[in-house]
Amino acid sequence: MQLPNFSDKFSDNLAQLPVMDTVAAIELVDQSGSPIATIENKPGQAGSLRVYGWLAEKFSAITPEAAELGLKIYAEHTQDARANPGKHPNIDRLFSIKTPDQTLQVKGL
Repeated sequence: MQLPNFSDKFSDNLAQLPVMDTVAAIELVDQSGSPIATIENKPGQAGSLRVYGWLAEKFSAITPEAAELGLKIYAEHTQDARANPGKHPNIDRLFSIKTPDQTLQVKGL
């Protein structure tokens, strides 16, 4: 799988991901099929929608490998999330995906 060369700046990384203007939201679903979060295509969440949507396209789900790459894509925001737990819930969620049984499915809404 060919991946973009991501930098240490989120805005540069986001510019390499496809725009998702036609997607209103995505829902994250755990292994039991229960929805755990919704990310809407609105200011403050649109970047995360693009990150999660692209990761799901590349990895078929938010797997531990996808979560690790997602943390790289978020760049400087990843460090801020580590320093300020709860400030960036969509990044915090990626920190918790360590094993395959924690994989999340992504559904477009």
